[in-house]
Amino acid sequence: MAKNIIFSGTGVALITPFRKQDSIDFTKLEELINHVITSGVDYIVALGTTSEAATMTESERTALLQFIIESVNGRVPIMLGMGGNNTRAVTDAISSTNFDGISGILSVTPYYNKPQQRGLVQHFKNIADVSPVPVILYNVPGRTSCNMTAETTLQLAEECPNIIGIKEASGNMGQVMEILRCKPAGFSVISGDDALTLPMLAMGASGVISVIANALPKEMSDMVHFGMKGDMKKAAPLHYKMLPLMNAIFEEGNPGGIKALLEIQGRITNQLRLPLSKVSKTLYNKLASLQSTFNQA
Repeated sequence: MAKNIIFSGTGVALITPFRKQDSIDFTKLEELINHVITSGVDYIVALGTTSEAATMTESERTALLQFIIESVNGRVPIMLGMGGNNTRAVTDAISSTNFDGISGILSVTPYYNKPQQRGLVQHFKNIADVSPVPVILYNVPGRTSCNMTAETTLQLAEECPNIIGIKEASGNMGQVMEILRCKPAGFSVISGDDALTLPMLAMGASGVISVIANALPKEMSDMVHFGMKGDMKKAAPLHYKMLPLMNAIFEEGNPGGIKALLEIQGRITNQLRLPLSKVSKTLYNKLASLQSTFNQA
């Protein structure tokens, strides 16, 4: 069955700036939101992994989401991270959420308890049944220890009208190609790996949910837009220009790397919440050097 593509192009997995006192720095967050939107990103992902939502209280998450909705002010769609490894808890949370200003949800595969594929099917069918907005699946086995196979993704795409896409971050290009080859019309396959975005676009992906776009929103958006048009002569140079920074920000985990880079750019204070910690001085200096080289290129 055909689906309506809502999320296309460059989505930014928004970080959460913190003050040294560990509270959310809403001033810096608003500045970052304005920066990424005016630089050309197509949508924003709120309360995803990169936001450190797992370290926040429920009241903080509620306040943060409301602030993002108000700051975005309808300029681009917002995708909300809503997932977990307790199906009933996720569906209850969806049922109690006010979705005004939210265009869709991003729901990660359950982590830690390692469900079988048939469990994943039922988990996401339950989520799709209660969600008043479209659902985007999120497959990231490097974080969850649970890979959702191409067959499972395609079954959900065919059987659930409200499941409109997947953020694929398995790093398995064979799996990605199988989904792209067999998916229903309008079902979006979104890159979850900055460095793999261009080859995925060449195979027919619908864009990226990007971490580096926090720091390089114009360059990433331009690369994605050129790539989606098939203009590799313009897309490839941007990809290779960004690639060293794309790789470096993940060397010691996310969002430690991107927050260090944003501090180097003067946009935030480099603060994370435990159990996450700042990147090493060695990596910080490497990022500073790469940023300087990037500016000179």
